[in-house]
This record gives sequence, C-alpha cells and structure tokens, in this order.
Amino acid sequence: MTAGGHQDRGGESGAVECFVDVLCPFAYQTSRWLRALRAETGLAVTWRFFSLEEVNRREDQPHPWERPWAWGWSQLRVGALLRRRDPELLDRWYERVGRALHEEGRKPHQPAEARALLAELGLDPGLVDEALGAEWTSEEVLADHRALEAAGGFGVPTLRFPDGQCLFGPVLVDPPEGRAALALWELVLAMLRFPGVFELKRPMTAADQARVLERLQPYLRARDWVSIDRGRVVTLPSPSGPSPSGPGPSGPSPSSPEVQDGAR
Repeated sequence: MTAGGHQDRGGESGAVECFVDVLCPFAYQTSRWLRALRAETGLAVTWRFFSLEEVNRREDQPHPWERPWAWGWSQLRVGALLRRRDPELLDRWYERVGRALHEEGRKPHQPAEARALLAELGLDPGLVDEALGAEWTSEEVLADHRALEAAGGFGVPTLRFPDGQCLFGPVLVDPPEGRAALALWELVLAMLRFPGVFELKRPMTAADQARVLERLQPYLRARDWVSIDRGRVVTLPSPSGPSPSGPGPSGPSPSSPEVQDGAR
C-alpha cells in the first residue's frame, strides 16, 4: 500500500504482460506503444495469448483448437512454439505478423502466408507444421487464455502487472513514441492506484471514427471474417464497400469463425 491507502502502481512496474490476439488491430497498436516504451525505459514486456475466436464462438461452431487451421488460434500456436524456444523469437515474429496484417494488408492467417513470414524472419517455414503437430502448443495458448479469463479479462489488449492487477487497454491509434510514450505509461500506472475505477472512456466523434477507420484499412482489406462487438455482427466500411453481415466469403460459416475487430 502507498500513502493514503492506495494500492501501489503495479510495483512501479518495470515489467508487464500484454495479452494479445494477432488478429486484433488494437492489440497491435498497443504493442507498438509498448515497444516504443521499452526502447525508452527498458520495460520488460512478456507477450501472452488470448483468443478472440474462442470468446466470440457460436454454440454451433467448433472450438478453434478443434479445427485443422484456425485463423488466429493456429498463429498463436506458432507463437507458443517460438516463445518456448526463445521469447525474443516470439517478439520478432509478433511484430512482423502484426505489421503484415495491420499495416501491409497481407494475410498471415492463411497458412502459405504464415510460412512466408517466418521465412522473411530467417526462420524455418516448417515451424508452422511443427507447431500444429505439437499438442502442447494448443495447451499453452489455452492456458494463457484461461488465465486471463480467470482474472476477469474479456478481450485484448489487456495488461497484467506483477502485483496481479489487470487493465484493459489502452485502446489507441497512432501510438505515441519517445517521451509521449512514457507519459501514457504514467497515466496507465496511475490507474493502478485506484482499484475502484473500472472504466475511463473517451466518446468518439464522427471525425474520431473516420480516423480509426482510416487506420484500419489494411486490416479491413486483408481480413476473411466478419466483425463482432459484444456478440453482435457489425459492419465496418472498407475500400471496396461495406463488409457483408450475412453468410458469404467474408461472412460467418462453421469453418470460418467470427473474429472480433475490437477488444470486447
């Protein structure tokens, strides 16, 4: 405890765990901020996994781990394999896969592209098949996922601090760098002092929404799924027009689970 009875700020945290799904554009933007913060401060960042396919799964759909290939889950299994070999490999891989989807409009959720991106990193493309052939990789992803659920987590990005506190977010576009990245970190740590504050949210104007959609355009071009927000299918504009909300190439089907664009 600190003066005034407040809980301390995550141990004045020099370390943080960040739960991500590689398919989530907002988790990717938060990861960019954390990387900038790490460069400024030496913050120790550990990447953990959480599946938006699973939390948005319909009752008539199989779990992502029951499919031969699941767009997000299978990539997280590759991440689990890399993390066990060397966390630095996971760090490099997540940056490259996230940049490919969310900035370049590529499709790392397709097996051929997943292999190609490993090759770009100088890694064996066969690691995709190795990860899918090792049951423990799925178990490790599920363990991360359930750990966040047990802490009350519901989406990504979520930060978990050494003292066990979790904060959803920050959800952002245009991640700050340099001293601005540190200023945002101080705001996040300040939230830990007030365990009775559960949400602080900025209303989005039409201009804000347009800015977010502009940032999402590479992702919207690349995705092969519909968007889910709190269990509801939503339509997001894309360069080729609105996304379909019914069955079809980008719509839901038993083999193409709905994936959440946002974080909850």
